[in-house]
Amino acid sequence: MIELIQLPWSPYCIVQRRILEFAGARFKITDIPTGDRSRVWRLTRQRYYGVPVIRSGKAVIFEVSEESQVIAKYLDNRFQLGLFPWELEGVQSLVWRYIENEVEGVGFKLNDIYWREVVPASDQVAFLRHKERKFGRGCIDQWRAQQKELLAQLEQRLVPFEEMLMYKPFLLDQRPRFVDFDLYGILGNFLYSGHYRLPAAHTHLRKWHQRMARVQHQLVACEDDVPF
Repeated sequence: MIELIQLPWSPYCIVQRRILEFAGARFKITDIPTGDRSRVWRLTRQRYYGVPVIRSGKAVIFEVSEESQVIAKYLDNRFQLGLFPWELEGVQSLVWRYIENEVEGVGFKLNDIYWREVVPASDQVAFLRHKERKFGRGCIDQWRAQQKELLAQLEQRLVPFEEMLMYKPFLLDQRPRFVDFDLYGILGNFLYSGHYRLPAAHTHLRKWHQRMARVQHQLVACEDDVPF
């Protein structure tokens, strides 16, 4: 059985969790504290301390750089999901970089505003220390003060995806590809606290999000079209 080692609100963990669900795979989830990565460090033989990490038998799969998609490609190959077709390789590389920089860069700040509701009490000191060491003392208070501006930024940065979905059920074609799961995970982090909804003006994106929450590989594998 596959084991997904994660932080439940992490956008990149949500990506892999949804891919596993899409695949219909049997898997278990192991949550780790923000401030204790010893399990990951041990499993990766002191080569990695981030999440997510996948363990499958003796194999331990993790990212090798900020611009790799090792885990998703491993799952795609193992379950033959069609997430990385060669004809879309260049386009997907451009799109997922935009998702993981422009969209995630705003979305995580909005979620972190409600960090006390999301992070277990036992892990809150480590979480706050991590954030302030990376972004500066008082960073979350600054994001809270900028909440309206950040929401407006996110809505604007989602416009290209709303446009992409005007004539297709998924971002690039008639079936979900990796970038669909990537955007779903990044938005999953933004929505995690329960305080937000997707922008009301982005009607196609909202319908796509509902579609992504329930789509299963076995239902699209032999179909050329997926109905709206």
